[in-house]
Amino acid sequence: MVLDKIRIRDLRVRCRVGVTALERRLPQELLITVTLHADLRRACQTDDLRHTIDYSVLKKSILAESESKTFKLIERLAQRIAELSLQSPLVQQVDVLVQKLGALRFALCSEVEITRVRDER
Repeated sequence: MVLDKIRIRDLRVRCRVGVTALERRLPQELLITVTLHADLRRACQTDDLRHTIDYSVLKKSILAESESKTFKLIERLAQRIAELSLQSPLVQQVDVLVQKLGALRFALCSEVEITRVRDER
């Protein structure tokens, strides 16, 4: 079955992230894009929020997670965002892109993108 997508694009967060203590001293700006793959046909028919993914709630969870914790790797932050996203029973797959702005000289950003699929066990 082909799944529909809900995307939160370029969510700006301030996060303490970096391998060195100096990098983690102050929050850095990150851009996060989350793509949720789900069957949204029921929501399309009913026009009812109960039949879809409330991306406002997810956005608040992502902000709380990224702004309240410290990470060495953006890979770990991406994994935590994927875990939060898969808490919704409708989400079958999630793609998470985390961009660390200005991390490399002469580059706009460095980024990590991961894909996680709901465990069907």
